[in-house]
Amino acid sequence: MNLFADFAQRIRSVVQAFDLKNKEGNVPDLSRMTVEPPRDASHGDLATNVAMVLAKPLGLKPRELAQTVADELSKDADIASVEVAGPGFINLRLADGFWHNQLRTMLDAGEEYGRSEVGAGRSTNVEYVSANPTGPMHVGHCRGAVVGDALARLLAFAGYDVTREYYVNDAGGQIGVLGQSVLLRYREALGETIDIPEGLYPGDYLVPVGQALAAKHGDALLKMEDQEALAIAKDEAVAMMMDLIRDDLAALNIRHDVFFSERTLHGGNGGRIGTAVDDLREKGFVYTGTLPPPKGQLPEDWEDREQVLFRSTEVGDDIDRPLVKSDGSYTYFAADVAYMGDKFGRGFDKLIFVLGADHGGYVKRMEALARAVSEKIDIDVLLCQLVKLYRDGEPVRMGKRTGNFVTLRDVVDEVGVDAVRFMMLYRKADAPLDFDFAKVTEQSKDNPVFYVQYASARAHSIIRQAIEAFGPDVAGEQGIGDGAVALTDEGELALIRKLAEWPRLVEAAAGAMEPHRIAFYLYDLASAFHAHYNRGTDNAQLRFVKHDDAVLTRARLGLVMAVRNVLSAGLAITGASAPEEMR
Repeated sequence: MNLFADFAQRIRSVVQAFDLKNKEGNVPDLSRMTVEPPRDASHGDLATNVAMVLAKPLGLKPRELAQTVADELSKDADIASVEVAGPGFINLRLADGFWHNQLRTMLDAGEEYGRSEVGAGRSTNVEYVSANPTGPMHVGHCRGAVVGDALARLLAFAGYDVTREYYVNDAGGQIGVLGQSVLLRYREALGETIDIPEGLYPGDYLVPVGQALAAKHGDALLKMEDQEALAIAKDEAVAMMMDLIRDDLAALNIRHDVFFSERTLHGGNGGRIGTAVDDLREKGFVYTGTLPPPKGQLPEDWEDREQVLFRSTEVGDDIDRPLVKSDGSYTYFAADVAYMGDKFGRGFDKLIFVLGADHGGYVKRMEALARAVSEKIDIDVLLCQLVKLYRDGEPVRMGKRTGNFVTLRDVVDEVGVDAVRFMMLYRKADAPLDFDFAKVTEQSKDNPVFYVQYASARAHSIIRQAIEAFGPDVAGEQGIGDGAVALTDEGELALIRKLAEWPRLVEAAAGAMEPHRIAFYLYDLASAFHAHYNRGTDNAQLRFVKHDDAVLTRARLGLVMAVRNVLSAGLAITGASAPEEMR
């Protein structure tokens, strides 16, 4: 249960009972009313701005209205005290009994606590990674992969019907370059000495592809026409690269539901791309015209010629976009037209694209395209800033064409999937991220993933200690019952309050599409849990396991189990594990 939403409804009921109306006789809009934790925890458990939202349209003084609302709210048995503060905020402090009931609710829900129906089964497509199938995944792909996957997990936990999609760029110039590079490795596998020209992929990762071609075809490709041999090389290279990419993603605990091939959009007479462009033409979004020259220095390849253009400026873009190249073939953007139409045709209510920061120029054109295809498309484009990888204090440079780059698998194998996933989320996606091998493996509070996972292991350890002391019934399904009233220490109640923020946090993070909020919350929860545990080190009366008091131990164990459950659910959203012990 989202207690903030619950109290928002209670406050609405109080206000609506006053039957307040403005001069026109209308009930004021309450959509801007908030109920949230106060910035200063000493002010109480909840704060609402309801009086300030209503005062102006009603022509009333905010503090006077706030006091009227506060007097009524004080009659609620779950509210211990109400205070009017500042210009008209209302601060609420909830009764201990309310928090005890919250803990019982958490334990009844188990790891499902915090799961929401706010998504209402809304069909949502999250496209992420979509790296060109020209080589293995490198660490530059890692952040978008983790953010996209964590977002998909978060949305599913919040009640959305999520499809995880990977767009395979298996058409276009880069695939031709891949095929030519592989044919050289094929000749090498047959015993030739090769030189790799500038512009092709020199990486050793293509050596096994050439060897596989040689094993399958012998020298048959040498006897074919160049284009026939190239077609075979491209097909088999893409297939092998996608197998490699799937393995790399699996190592990062990522699996997609759909791998959509760009090639399926092409075909005779323009294929599905031609059909999609024709659909836009019927809507008046396609015309033949010229584009103004780019601002600044004129590029050498700019052509002052009539082109087939998408009238994207009419739907929010900066400039109109070419759909057909000078050689008559469709542009890459034209394929985007068909792909957007395909997604809409599959019935998704919401489309989310997770792209690298270098694709920032795509945002407006994708949003414009969505509006042109259908006004019903709800689209969001998330950009992930670059990751800077450090080793021994020095940045590690990458470049696929040089063949000298750090693969995603290299990083996962060195520091582990949990460290990679959690740390890729431990900063907002649109902020740059420094990934330091030393910091993500050290065992200290300064390493967030260690600190959170250590909290999980500590919770399991406490549960094991309690079972050893009192037997398995102490952690049985009967729960803590009336024993919850024994939890009176401020540290215990503060932990319950922190746990009670979880459902609201899930809904807010899903609504904002910001999975980093989950990682931040888990660190805060772990910090509160460790801090209270450490208090027990200094004061034996506060220890979770009281060997002379089974009732108190059971109550405190319920609190530990609730912490364990939220850590487990939250870590699952990040894609990291919740260990039962750590070595």
